[in-house]
Amino acid sequence: MIRRMATDPIPQFPSDFLWGVSTSAHQIEGAADQRGLSVWDAFTAEPGRVKDGSTAAVACDHYHRYREDVALLAGLGVDAYRFSISWPRVNSPNGLDFYDRLVDELCRAGVRPVPTLFHWDLPVSLDWLKRDTALSFAEYVSTVADRLGDRVTKWITINEPAEHTLFGHALGAHAPGRQLMFDALPAAHHQLLAHGLAVQALRASGATDIGIANSHGPTWPVSQEQPDLEAADFYDLLLNRLFADPVLLGEYPEGIGELMPGDVPADLKVIGEPLDFYGVNYYAPARVGAPQGTDIEFGGLTIPAELPFSVREIDGVPVTDFGWPVVPEGLTELLTGFHERYGDRLPPVVITENGCSYEGVDDQERIAYLDGHVRALHGALAAGVDVRGYFVWSLLDNFEWAEGYARRFGLVHVDFETQTRTPKASYGWYQELLRAQR
Repeated sequence: MIRRMATDPIPQFPSDFLWGVSTSAHQIEGAADQRGLSVWDAFTAEPGRVKDGSTAAVACDHYHRYREDVALLAGLGVDAYRFSISWPRVNSPNGLDFYDRLVDELCRAGVRPVPTLFHWDLPVSLDWLKRDTALSFAEYVSTVADRLGDRVTKWITINEPAEHTLFGHALGAHAPGRQLMFDALPAAHHQLLAHGLAVQALRASGATDIGIANSHGPTWPVSQEQPDLEAADFYDLLLNRLFADPVLLGEYPEGIGELMPGDVPADLKVIGEPLDFYGVNYYAPARVGAPQGTDIEFGGLTIPAELPFSVREIDGVPVTDFGWPVVPEGLTELLTGFHERYGDRLPPVVITENGCSYEGVDDQERIAYLDGHVRALHGALAAGVDVRGYFVWSLLDNFEWAEGYARRFGLVHVDFETQTRTPKASYGWYQELLRAQR
């Protein structure tokens, strides 16, 4: 089943609305021999960790083909390009030279560079369970800002600390492959602390447009029975409030702060540094109920039976090739809910990721997905949410973490043997949307 697009034109967004696309360093850059090792290099070297046995050593070879990719951005007509900077590359000799070249090329093309400073590729010598990693991150951020801050005016500190904590440190499905369950909470705290320290470092460098990219989605209980309501509330706390409340309110949800390491009240003052925008990565809602006493396979992950919730299928909606439900109205619900919950503590919102995995170059399913979500975003704007931008995930098909190259999220098809780029139908759709918005 394909959700068909509405036939009426997409409503107009404000003239200064920021339209873009996103990528991440480890997923597209390649040139692994010209940077230090990350936890993802170590993870993918272990047999069985990646479903197709692949690595990101070459990926899309963006390191060598960045000019071609910037030309694709310019042809698409986006205002901005959200990419990430590889900490292991910056730690290598002349590593920042690549980002100098990339930023210069973007500026020449009239595309605003929007770097994310951490997108999961932690140097292998560091560990988010240790507080010193947050301090090291602030030093790294200062180094990058000193080099690029004359041309970069919009910054994102950290991408999806929730997923990096849950998948990488609690469940072991992503790098660094730990299965600590709730003992993974220090990794969450130290990433949030690193975010706050990064905001301070960027402010000290003169930056005035800073945000974070947190992933969020509505949580729907499977029933109104008390066990299901409690399970859904706990899931929502773990995936949404645990990462939004400290950043936006300067406090953890009740009962969480005492589980975190260090001087938590002092750390929260840093974590809650004021932001200029709040980045939201949205893919789908979650339907959650009480534990079912058995492991559950969902969306490429195994949800262990011992967790105090279970994630269920959402009936009656299409799914992507990844098995993720397609629910555009969930984006409106999420944003209006955040607007109600956080009020004037919520800065302007930017959708920093939204996209889907489908095969094929004539990707009508992706067009329908994006069409629906852009309309849902406009619905949130009309409801009073201050939304300032939208970034599609992703420009290119890429290395999709533990899925390897089996999932394709790009507006541009990549032949990973020849590195040939082929714009998909969705590239043309987005191109036309951007023309119509101007």
